[in-house]
Amino acid sequence: MSSNEAGRSRIHLLHSLSDRVNTITEAALFVTIVAMVIITLLQVVFRFFFEALSWSEELSCFLLVLASLLGAVVAFKRGSHIAVRFILDKLPPVPQKALQTIISLLGIGFFAVVAYYGAILMGTEASQKSPALSLSMRWVYLMYPVTAGVIILHFVDSIARTWENN
Repeated sequence: MSSNEAGRSRIHLLHSLSDRVNTITEAALFVTIVAMVIITLLQVVFRFFFEALSWSEELSCFLLVLASLLGAVVAFKRGSHIAVRFILDKLPPVPQKALQTIISLLGIGFFAVVAYYGAILMGTEASQKSPALSLSMRWVYLMYPVTAGVIILHFVDSIARTWENN
């Protein structure tokens, strides 16, 4: 296998990994939103007809944050996050690709910081328990480094896609 074929094989593997992780993320987002709706509905019904569920509000809040982060991951994969492109779209193809790469590298840097400090937060808050669920906050804060890591994967895939047809 030539080095060019090996490079194409690695790029194909990167695209495949990013696409598969995105499929899992989209499914997790769907399940998270459905769970949040069901728990909130149960919370309303129980509060109105029975005794309130003490844990439902806390779990709904955690699920809302998780849904927001998963939604951001999917948006980065699809390239549907907010962007100001009027300058980028006026550039010739090669400078446009270079600027897109620089923007992606800045994004990678930002989300590397989020992942790093999210991991630190997991460690420092591991002994804390959530009030209603008695869940270690380590598991709650796990969502930050995981989603940041997936966004970094999507940025790397985006850079590869940008230069693939060059």
